[in-house]
Amino acid sequence: MNAENSSARPDELIILRAPTVADGADLWRLAKGTGVLDTNTPYAYLLWARDFASSSVIAEVEAEPAGFISGYSKPSDPDTLFIWQVAVDSAFRGRGLAKKMLFELVQRTGASRLETTITADNEASIALFTALAREHGTELERRSLFTEDLFPAAEESGETHAAEDLYIVEPLNR
Repeated sequence: MNAENSSARPDELIILRAPTVADGADLWRLAKGTGVLDTNTPYAYLLWARDFASSSVIAEVEAEPAGFISGYSKPSDPDTLFIWQVAVDSAFRGRGLAKKMLFELVQRTGASRLETTITADNEASIALFTALAREHGTELERRSLFTEDLFPAAEESGETHAAEDLYIVEPLNR
């Protein structure tokens, strides 16, 4: 993630905003384009943009969709922001967009706690959430959550899914 800040361009226009239904197809394309995220049906991204826009963010660079973060407030704990997916188009990586989006979303939602799940090999996401914890003067806590055996078998689903660990950042300064 350190390289992410190295090629930021101060002259380009970056807009961070809540997604709208009109962004649903772009969210799907961005997720699919990463090559690593679980890509959901396009319909799911339309619903996400409709129902969870206030806890999600899309980044536009020079009016082009460049990345998004989808999140939601946990129904059992509305002060907890759960981050579901973080995507940055390959053409826009290395500009600090993931960090900008995450920090803006945390500030906008006023969450006091953040949760996300990350596979053990996803160093970029671990670094991103570690930076958030550092910014808020706290630690990134990791716990086992979803083991491989909880996911459908590869023969059934067509894919092998790695374990997802729960990462927690708290307290978040308000």
